[in-house]
Amino acid sequence: MPFDSAGCHPGIQQTKRAAWEWAAAGDLVLSPVARKKMIRTRPELWISLIFPEASQKHLDLFCQWLFWAFLVDDEFDDGPAGRDPRLCEGAITRLVDVLDGLREPEGPMENALAQLLARTCTGRPPHWLRQFRRDTAAWLWTYYAEAVDRAAGHVPGTADFVRHRRDSVAMQPFLDLHEITAGIDLPESVRSLPAYIALRNAVADHSGLCNDICSFEKEALLGYEHNTVRLIQRDRGCTLQEAVDEAGLLLGRIADRVQRAEKELVEEIEAAGIQGQPRIALERCVRDYRGLVRGDFDYHARAERYTRPELTETDAQDSLSRNFAA
Repeated sequence: MPFDSAGCHPGIQQTKRAAWEWAAAGDLVLSPVARKKMIRTRPELWISLIFPEASQKHLDLFCQWLFWAFLVDDEFDDGPAGRDPRLCEGAITRLVDVLDGLREPEGPMENALAQLLARTCTGRPPHWLRQFRRDTAAWLWTYYAEAVDRAAGHVPGTADFVRHRRDSVAMQPFLDLHEITAGIDLPESVRSLPAYIALRNAVADHSGLCNDICSFEKEALLGYEHNTVRLIQRDRGCTLQEAVDEAGLLLGRIADRVQRAEKELVEEIEAAGIQGQPRIALERCVRDYRGLVRGDFDYHARAERYTRPELTETDAQDSLSRNFAA
């Protein structure tokens, strides 16, 4: 890992308490199995490692977003909605409609989303809102794509899956949230710089592959094939250990892509004559994205969800669907 650690936010325990209190106040029901899984997931650790300089207010808010996202992820990865395309489509459509302000929320998960949006989006510029909406909706719809794949008995090729995983890992919305805590505003022109897009994609790709390497044992138990390690093993006809080794090499190459995109972004800033606040904002992204990649890497090495997977097929049936409106 070529990037230095920026440490962990000192407010991690306060953020943890705030997340659980927020979930209880919003009637987000976690069964005993789901509660144990969330404790082992430690969303407060991830958010504190990737945003070590955030204000406590932002740290608490972003952790609640992550808590909610993990509930969504477990519902569609492990629960019945992830295996029934029509059920999945309905649930995702309702969430995206709430995201777009097209309907009133129903049920704890939709109400939690509406509340998070109100606390996050108030006062944000229209171009940021468009970006956050696109990134969040793109993440949510990946669950439907995977549900259809499962129902059709289709397993994607590795190259296609890389593009899918870029959205499904849900890193892009948190890169948007980074702008809030960093106090920066990226104009549309800056967001369109090829090197900035490449940098964001490399950060998301690193997170997705790191997660796949750490999750493949649990996901194999569940028969979940949307995992890079599993796809490498299938495509190359190699052993599982050889697939893990190859994934590790790929992870290093993605870290190289991050560094290459940083260099190209500096060159593009100069070529475009970008000055003032947009330049400061881009330079802040270059600095903070390095720490974000390292924080995500460190999290996967520390959270019990990945270091000591315990989920069984029986546990997977204990879903969180009661939090979704029927």
